[in-house]
Formats: sequence, structure tokens, C-alpha cells
Amino acid sequence: MSATEAAQRTIYPSLRDKRVLVTGGGSGIGEGLVEAFVRQGARVAFVDIVDQASRELVERLSDAPHKPIYRQCDLKDIETFKRTLAEIETTLGGIDILVNNAANDDRHTVEEVTPAYWDDRMAVNLRHQFFAAQAVVPAMRRAGGGVILNFGSISWHLGLPDLVLYQTAKAAIEGMTRALARDLGPHNIRVNTIVPGNVQTPRQMKWYTPEGEAEIVKAQCIEGRIQPADIAAMVLFLASDDARMCTAHDYFVDAGWR
Repeated sequence: MSATEAAQRTIYPSLRDKRVLVTGGGSGIGEGLVEAFVRQGARVAFVDIVDQASRELVERLSDAPHKPIYRQCDLKDIETFKRTLAEIETTLGGIDILVNNAANDDRHTVEEVTPAYWDDRMAVNLRHQFFAAQAVVPAMRRAGGGVILNFGSISWHLGLPDLVLYQTAKAAIEGMTRALARDLGPHNIRVNTIVPGNVQTPRQMKWYTPEGEAEIVKAQCIEGRIQPADIAAMVLFLASDDARMCTAHDYFVDAGWR
């Protein structure tokens, strides 16, 4: 996104100085989320397993009013993840907004799945979202409220091939969101799911030929490729006070892909 396009994006006064945690924030959609919150004047921390790209992102945003904080972390290791979240919470003085973005959509066939691979894919794509939410809820309750945004996927709505475990986890996330929204609503904690379509990131581009990419665009109601900034626009709205009565729902940013 160019500087001109960035200047034309909505600014939410309610996001200024908010304490934001993004998982998987070092590249792809996560990178776009970190940049977007930093542009809002939020105090942003992110975790990622990929170190070099994450450090480069911090350096690129180092002149922001609040330089983002990065911690390397493998989200499959829940105990270490919890300790990392506690350290971030202490550094920020709390967490107002959690964005559960981290995931991995490696392809696999039904025949290839073993019990160990099943457990690994659930750990990568589902389990950490719950435990991140569990970890930040006490701080949000003390603050009088908060926002949790979980990332789902368009893939299981379409039934795409060679993604059975990824799609199983992503379908479960939408159910988890509704359950958390019900349980946490009395504490003024809003919980929603973001459902991206096919977003043009370096990782996604490795899966598609030009012909395959053209087929996706043709299946969309709106032509063009979805960018991380398009996902970030929805995330910013749902994180802001403008969305104060939005909870327990799924918000698609997929250009009408059917």
C-alpha cells in the first residue's frame, strides 16, 4: 500500500494507545495487522516463530510513536507461550485487544494424516487461540472490557482440497468464538471471527499458478486480489469502539468468493 493510500485509511481515535497483541505478526496478513495498528497509534506487541522477517518489521516501524514489540515464540509450546504473553502484558501494562492470527495451511491428503500430525495441526491452528484468549481475559476484566478477534478461513466454507485438518481447525474456531462471546460478554469482552478470502501474500502465492489465481478471481464477485490491508481494515473496525455492539459473529473479507 502506498503512502497516499495509507493516508486515506480511516483513523479510529479509540484505538490510540490501546494495547494490542497480534500472533503470527511477522509476515503476511499478520504483518499488515501490525502495521495497521501501529498507524493508529496503538501500542503493539506481536509474536512469531519467524525471526528475521519479524525483526525487519520492527526496524521498518521503528520511527512510529509506539515502536512495536516483538517476541519470538513457538505457539505450540503452550507453557512458553503463556510466559511470553505474561511478559508482554507486564511490559504493556495490560492487553486490550488480542488478534489470534497465527496459522499454517500446509497441504496434506487424508491418507497422510497420522495421530501425531493431527495433534500438531490442531496445535498450530486451533489450540493456541483458546489459550491466548484465556491468558488475556483477566487483564481485560480488570480494564472493564476488551476485544478478541480470532482468524478463521474461507477454505472450509468452500470445501477446498487437501486441507482437511486445517479446515477442521478453522471450522472449530467459529464455534469457539460464539462460545467465548457468550461467556465473556458480561465482562464487556467482545469476540468475533475474521474470515479472509484468498489474500495475496508471498506464502499464498506459492500455492497457485497464474491460471489457478485467475480461477479464484473469476469465482469472486469483485475482481482483483485481496490484500493484507483489506483484512486489516475489517480488524481495525471490529477492534474499535465503533463496533461496540458487534460480537459472536463471523466477518468475511473474501470479495464474494463462491
